[in-house]
Amino acid sequence: MRNLFKVSLSVMCMIFLNSCKESSHEILQDEQRTPEVIEKKVVESIMTAEEQAGMTPDEIINRLKKGNQNFVDNNLTQRDHSAQRRKATIGQYPKAIVLSCVDSRVPVEDVFDLGIGDIFVARVAGNIENTDIVGSMEFATAVAGSKVVIVMGHTECGAVKHAIDNTDAASMGMNSLSNLLDEIKPSVLVTEKDGELSSKNVAFTNNVIHKNAIKTVEDIRKQSPKMAAMENDGTIKIVSAVYDMETGKVNFIN
Repeated sequence: MRNLFKVSLSVMCMIFLNSCKESSHEILQDEQRTPEVIEKKVVESIMTAEEQAGMTPDEIINRLKKGNQNFVDNNLTQRDHSAQRRKATIGQYPKAIVLSCVDSRVPVEDVFDLGIGDIFVARVAGNIENTDIVGSMEFATAVAGSKVVIVMGHTECGAVKHAIDNTDAASMGMNSLSNLLDEIKPSVLVTEKDGELSSKNVAFTNNVIHKNAIKTVEDIRKQSPKMAAMENDGTIKIVSAVYDMETGKVNFIN
């Protein structure tokens, strides 16, 4: 009986010692994760005037492409939004303005792995331009110093689909939507027909989406002599792109 008690006591001691070793290892790991180490993994800074001024349009586009790859890889940058929010009260120096569709499935800042103060975002169904949108772009570039304008369409765009299918929104009391669809229809007309003239024709629809983004860029240049001149002298770039809903990839159009 005494021997059995000694064996049991030995086993309990071994379990206790192993447990202490594991706890000590965990404590050591926690101690190694100092606040300085953690802070390096979380971005608290925002774009500064110096950073904005020091970047070229091509450098900005390349950074946006890299950010989009982070999004595709599900490797988004960790950010301290509270810290960024407080710092952003001093001023804003975004590097670009993106005109996107209103589609809720296209989270623009996430798509480019960006945080507070990084970009301006304008949204309208079908990513078409109007006077207010172009005026906002002029503010972003000529006043606030942004160097890239991106018109970003996306696959599965509902506005483009309704324009292709010639939906009669006016008959349903939606005159403003009817006017919006009319802005997209020229892109439908100039897209080469291959197969059914319907939004069910995925290849045709994607081509219209592509053409529509390009047309919007061309219209922006026509409506804003100021931005056209800035682009001509290399101060800014105005480009089009299409976001792939399935892959998360943003394909820039040359």
